[in-house]
Amino acid sequence: MKNNFVRNSKKTIVKLTSLSLVACVVFFTATAQKSAGLKVIKSGTEKKVEVFAGGKIFASFLYPDSLEKPVLFNIHAANGIIVTRGFPLNPQPGEPNDHPHHMGMWFTFENVNGLDFWNNSYAIPPEKKHSYGWIKTDDIIETSSGTKGILSYHANWTNQQNEALLEETTRFEFSGTDHQRIIDRVTVLKANTNLIFADAKDGLLGIRVAHALQIPTDKDQQFTDDKGNVTVIKGGTDTIANGNFISSEGKLGDSVWSTRGRWCKMYGRMGKDSVSIVVIDHPQNPNYPTYWHARGYGLFAANPLGEKIFTNGQKVKNLSIKKGDSVAFRYRVIIDEGINSLSLKEINKQADEFGRQK
Repeated sequence: MKNNFVRNSKKTIVKLTSLSLVACVVFFTATAQKSAGLKVIKSGTEKKVEVFAGGKIFASFLYPDSLEKPVLFNIHAANGIIVTRGFPLNPQPGEPNDHPHHMGMWFTFENVNGLDFWNNSYAIPPEKKHSYGWIKTDDIIETSSGTKGILSYHANWTNQQNEALLEETTRFEFSGTDHQRIIDRVTVLKANTNLIFADAKDGLLGIRVAHALQIPTDKDQQFTDDKGNVTVIKGGTDTIANGNFISSEGKLGDSVWSTRGRWCKMYGRMGKDSVSIVVIDHPQNPNYPTYWHARGYGLFAANPLGEKIFTNGQKVKNLSIKKGDSVAFRYRVIIDEGINSLSLKEINKQADEFGRQK
């Protein structure tokens, strides 16, 4: 699949400045944001593809048979800090261990012809697995390295009888600079049968952020999915979480949840640096601008197909795809680190540029 979402890499800008001091002229060069060379390496022994930027690990694409969906895992900022939660694949001391289906970055949905692809994990008992779907990657179509890193794959969304309801073709485009990492994702879903993505809360593009980026709270929180599974998240004892949300519409913190916007940023301090994760929606996506399924405990998701719960039943958005037809979803994810958080002006500039891509 050809990708028209190719973003021009930034040129290195070199400025020469002269200073006179005690009859000496000193020339120095200030180099702004250099593009980082990208390498995409497919493992010969594991179902894994590793992405490197500027010689440093960026992320790993994992698709083993033991996982219910493929994920981008251990996503790194340019300074090496991991901005996604380690649990359940690589748990870190003190981090939350709720929602085991939240792994790195993923793309699934809660109700496709009645099957739940979002909540499936090792925690679902065998006698209940029939209600859940699997996303099985069967082909790494392309890996290429250069000023951009390219990874594309094919996967089948199957039921428990291994019958494919739909075929997924996803293309990642990775890029980076001294202080940024960018992931452009284009996912095309082709129906093998008539499909209904029935309006549901849990979807589509999801990220589970690192502990420090969660929003601090002193209250216990309880969440129940549509099958009655209850998750309790304890509040009041967390001294690590210091994050926040802000959306393109100016919504802050937990008030972002269920609102619409063309982008949303989660940010906080990790170590000595400010770290931002921005998700940008694309104007060609269904039901643009997306609703944000953004939770203070660390779930950061863009879901345009959850209008019923997000509007308290005032609207409903079911997406129907006829057999043989396709639908595409496009997203840009920016990970930024430095002394200051990524500015709203820069985010809007990125959103404008991304939105112009066809």
